[in-house]
Amino acid sequence: MRHRWDKDKMGMMRQHRKRVLASIATGLIMHDKVDTTLDRAKAGQRYTERLITLARRGDLHARRLVFSRLQDKQAVDKLFSEIGEKYKDRNGGYTRVIKLGPRRGDGAELARLMFV
Repeated sequence: MRHRWDKDKMGMMRQHRKRVLASIATGLIMHDKVDTTLDRAKAGQRYTERLITLARRGDLHARRLVFSRLQDKQAVDKLFSEIGEKYKDRNGGYTRVIKLGPRRGDGAELARLMFV
């Protein structure tokens, strides 16, 4: 049963999952959209929304927290200078997931994660 699950582990070890989510978030921040599987897009959406909420604060502690998760200075700078300012007045819901259909090779459900 699904009672009180905190997160979807996506069949990965902890460190692998953290790097995959950071990679999805970095790709979204740098390129404004990411095409991936549906499960990874939904997990990346939750992860990125939390980072944007930190970026809206704009203080040094929030910047250090985001850098500790992303490990990419260019992505952190863009997140705080452009994206955080863009969503300053929005209370959540910064991203959307659009289904793209099955992948040709293995039939996995693909989705596009993008900013609203």
